[in-house]
Amino acid sequence: MLLVLSSAEVREPADSHRHYRGILLYTNQFIPLEHTMKRLLIVLLLTISTLFARSDDPRLKNSSREDRGGWIYVHLEGTPSQIGFQHGYLLAAEIDDCLRMFAYYFEKGSTQKDWKFFREAAGRIFWPKLEKEYQEEIQGIADGLNAKGYKYDNIDITVLNANIELASYYLPWLANKIKQDSMNNRAPGKCSAFIATGSYTKDGKIVIAHNNWSDYIVGQRWNVIADIVPAKGYRILMDCMPGYIHSGDDFAINSAGLLYTETTITQFKGFDENGTPEFMRARKAAQYASSIDDYIRIMTTNNNGAYANDWLVGDIKTNEIARLELGLKNYRVWRTFDGWYEGANFPCDPKLTAEETTFDPNDMQNMANSRKCRWAQVAVEYKGKI
Repeated sequence: MLLVLSSAEVREPADSHRHYRGILLYTNQFIPLEHTMKRLLIVLLLTISTLFARSDDPRLKNSSREDRGGWIYVHLEGTPSQIGFQHGYLLAAEIDDCLRMFAYYFEKGSTQKDWKFFREAAGRIFWPKLEKEYQEEIQGIADGLNAKGYKYDNIDITVLNANIELASYYLPWLANKIKQDSMNNRAPGKCSAFIATGSYTKDGKIVIAHNNWSDYIVGQRWNVIADIVPAKGYRILMDCMPGYIHSGDDFAINSAGLLYTETTITQFKGFDENGTPEFMRARKAAQYASSIDDYIRIMTTNNNGAYANDWLVGDIKTNEIARLELGLKNYRVWRTFDGWYEGANFPCDPKLTAEETTFDPNDMQNMANSRKCRWAQVAVEYKGKI
């Protein structure tokens, strides 16, 4: 932050407390105003020179940040470590805020577990399963934070990226190993979405939409639009939380014309500690999938079962859309060139529902079932108008 001082805002009271806008100097002896101003100018110049020196770091090449309307747009470009460093450096204050928020949120609220607990799990189970390029990107984020004076490491950033998997899937799985069914129904149900194509849309092309009702303490921080140009793979445009290498929301499109969103399968239970973290698979799919087949292959390979979702996927090259309902033991795919798929936190496949959830599809007091009924009405009401 730079402070602009004007002569009208400077005063030198007799009690030797020098007050400027944003600055209160306490001194034990009288210092002439002109000397104080000179010292402030020197400090400001040194600060500015340090900022410019850091911004000349070659790892920041082609990166940028723009704040607009409550959103933060970042352009990240380069190798995995460069993209990570740019991310950590440009969003350092916001990432620090998110890390401190989750540490508080977990310990005081949703899990009653401290940050150390999640660091241990992330370091032991999640970090070793990440492919090298994503380890390098996460380490780069930590390096960018360190360059801004924040003391975090790769495991802190891994916890941040895996927070949903850790809190809502790993932790219940761990508790249920000790006492069966002691921590069921932790899988969240906080969003609705649809994807439509063909006769369901006004121009016959794909339309996709999603909303999210996260807790306010979390949702208000989910305000980044990341434009990522990796050295390998496709360009990605996605929303995300500061510090995420994936969307997490999820809402993303890549330069191959593949786009996706999802809604969580609520009341899902299941986790495989030997599987690949969902956040890495989702990012990899956004970066490398050029077709629906690619997307399904990446998401189902070595699946750890965490963040089990109904993934709504589209390919704008062909106008085909799909629903991938992905559990741990089961998955099912629906595909069409003319139709509509919705998600509202309800499972669709009877086998997956029976074997991997405690969800009752006949319970109309369950909000997910109520939304399912409403979506069926909306699909008919707005067919051809979307």
